Amino acid sequence: MNLLGDIFLLIGGAFMALGSLGLIRMPDLYNRLQAGTKAATLGTLAVLLGIGFHHPDWWAKLLVIAGFVLFTNPVGSSTIARAALKSGIEPVHGGNRKVES
Repeated sequence: MNLLGDIFLLIGGAFMALGSLGLIRMPDLYNRLQAGTKAATLGTLAVLLGIGFHHPDWWAKLLVIAGFVLFTNPVGSSTIARAALKSGIEPVHGGNRKVES
């Protein structure tokens, strides 16, 4: 069980590291929100799963934490994106796409 827990901890750490790289590399606020939110959610859940394998008596607490993460991350990022759009921050459109106003 310790090996499986370690694997999930490494996977979670890798997703969090990739999410932070996405925060640096993405061109605008909306893409950064998506990269950060998706990677942080998946990374956090993998870390919680790894901790659960190391400490089986913590499963109830870890499930409550996972529920809060699954609820608050998407709601928070959606609220930030909506506020940014209402304040006039336009998404960056790359490529040859024509954007009609």
